[in-house]
Amino acid sequence: MSSFPLLTVTAALPAVGAILTAALPAATNARSRDRNKVVPLAFSLGTLVLACVAAARFVPGGARFQMTEHHAWISQFGIGYSLGVDGIAVVLVLLTSVLVPFVMLASWHDADPTPVISGSAAGDDRNTFERKRRTQGFFALILAVEAMVVLSFEATDVFLFYVFFEAMLIPMYFLIGGFGDRTKGEDARQRSYAAVKFLLYNLLGGLVMLAAVIGLYTTTHTFDLTAITTGLQNGTIHFSPVAENALFLGFMFAFAVKAPLWPLHTWLPNAMGEATAGVAVLITAVVDKVGTYAMLRFCLNLFPQASKTFAPAILVLSVIGIIYGALLAVGQKDIKRLVAYASISHFGFIILGIFALTSQGQSGAALYMVNHGVSTAAWLLVAGFLMSRRGSRLIADYGGVQKVAPVLAGTFLIGGLAILSLPGLGPFVSEFLVLVGTFERYPALGIVATAGIVLAALYVLVLYQRTMTGPVKPGNEGVGDLKARELVVVAPLIAMLLVLGIYPKPIADIVNPSVNQTLSQVGRTDPAPHVNAIGGGQ
Repeated sequence: MSSFPLLTVTAALPAVGAILTAALPAATNARSRDRNKVVPLAFSLGTLVLACVAAARFVPGGARFQMTEHHAWISQFGIGYSLGVDGIAVVLVLLTSVLVPFVMLASWHDADPTPVISGSAAGDDRNTFERKRRTQGFFALILAVEAMVVLSFEATDVFLFYVFFEAMLIPMYFLIGGFGDRTKGEDARQRSYAAVKFLLYNLLGGLVMLAAVIGLYTTTHTFDLTAITTGLQNGTIHFSPVAENALFLGFMFAFAVKAPLWPLHTWLPNAMGEATAGVAVLITAVVDKVGTYAMLRFCLNLFPQASKTFAPAILVLSVIGIIYGALLAVGQKDIKRLVAYASISHFGFIILGIFALTSQGQSGAALYMVNHGVSTAAWLLVAGFLMSRRGSRLIADYGGVQKVAPVLAGTFLIGGLAILSLPGLGPFVSEFLVLVGTFERYPALGIVATAGIVLAALYVLVLYQRTMTGPVKPGNEGVGDLKARELVVVAPLIAMLLVLGIYPKPIADIVNPSVNQTLSQVGRTDPAPHVNAIGGGQ
C-alpha cells in the first residue's frame, strides 16, 4: 500500500493555494484581476482531482478508516496528527471539492472593486492598494475554508478536529462581513451584524465543546477516536452515565449550532442573507455539513448510550425545525432568507435520519448531506445570477423573468424541484429513506415530518410563480439570460441531481458500511417488521 499522504495533500493543496493567492501582486485592471482568479481556481480543481483519487482508492466494506496517517504532535497530552476517512467522510470531501470550483466561477465578479475616479485619477484604471487586494483576498479565503473543512472531515483525533472546527470560523467571518452582498446597497452595518452573530454563536458552541473535549481526555487519557471506540467496545474504557450524558451534550451543542438545529439556528438567515450567493452556498452546502457529519462520527461513536438516551428529544427538535423552517420560508419576502429557512428545514431531515438510529434513516441522512449540497448550490447560484442582474433580493421586484431569460428560469425551476424532492432528482431518494427509517421506530414523528414535504412544494412553487411567470415587471426587461460561464456552473450541478436521483447506488454502496458500523457501535438494530396475518395465515 502506498505511503503517499493523500489525505494531507488533499487538505494542504487549497491551504497552499490560499497563501499564494493572497501573495499575488495586486491587480491594476480587469484583465490582471481575471488572471489572479485563475490561480485559486486551478488550486481548487487540483483539490478536486485529489479528492477523486481518494474516492477511487476507498474500498467499501474494507477497514472502517482508510488511507490513515498518524504522526505525534503534542505527545504529553496524547494529541496526534491523525487522519482517516470512512465512507461518509470520503463522500463529503468529494462534495466539498466539487462545489468549491463552482462557487468560485459563480462568484467571479462578486468581489471586483468599484473603480475610484476622482481628481487627477479620472480616467486612470488604477485603484487604491486596499481596493486592489479585495478580489484575490476573497478567493484566498474560500480556499482557506475548503482546506479547513476537508481536514475536519479527515481528522480522527478529537483535538485536531476541534482545532479546524473552530479555525474555519475566521475566514468565514471575513467572507460574510468583508465581502458581503451588495444588492441592498452599501449597508455595512447589516453585514457586520450578520458576521458577528455567526462568529459569536459558533464560538459559544466551540467553547462548550472545548470543555467536553477536556472532559473526554480526563476520562480516556487519549484523543484518538479509534482508540476510544475500541476501548468502549472491549470494556477498557467506561463512562459513568452522568459523565457520558454531560460530554454528549457538550459535543452535541456545538454541532447543533453548526448544523444548525432549531432553536440554535438564528444566525443562519442573517449570515446567508448578507453573504454573496456563492458564500451562502459555502455556508449551507459545505461548512454546515461539518456539524451533521460530526454528529455521526463523534456523538454516536463516542457516547453510544447517551445518544440513545437523548435521541427522542433531538428527534422532536428536528421535526420542529422541519416544520418551523418550512413555514417561515413560505412567508419570506427575501429570496436568500427563503433559501436559508428552507435549509433549516432540510437540516432537520438530516438530523432526523441520524438520530432515528436505523440503517435506512442514517443512509438517507448521509445521502441527504450530498443531495442537499448539490441542490442548494444549483438553486441558490441561479438565484444569485438573477439577483446580480436585477440588483434586488426582494421577491416582489420580480415577475415575468421566464419571458426575457428562459434558460435562467428553467434552471431555477429544476433547482427548486430538487429542493422539494421531486422523484427523479437526488434529494427524493434521501428524503424517502429518512422518512422510512423514522417511521420504523418513531411513526408519529415520521408522519409529522412529512408535512415538511408539502410545505416545501408550497414555498418553491410560489417563489417560482412570483418571480418567473406572468407579465414582465418594470425593471426586469433588461434581465439577460445565462452566459457561458454561468452555464458551466449550472449544467454540471443539474446533471449531478439527475444522476443522483436515477442511480444513487455508487454513493449508497460507499456510505452504507459506515452506517452499519456506527449502528453497531451504538448497539442498535433495525426494528423487526410487523406482518399481519391475512385470511388465517401465520
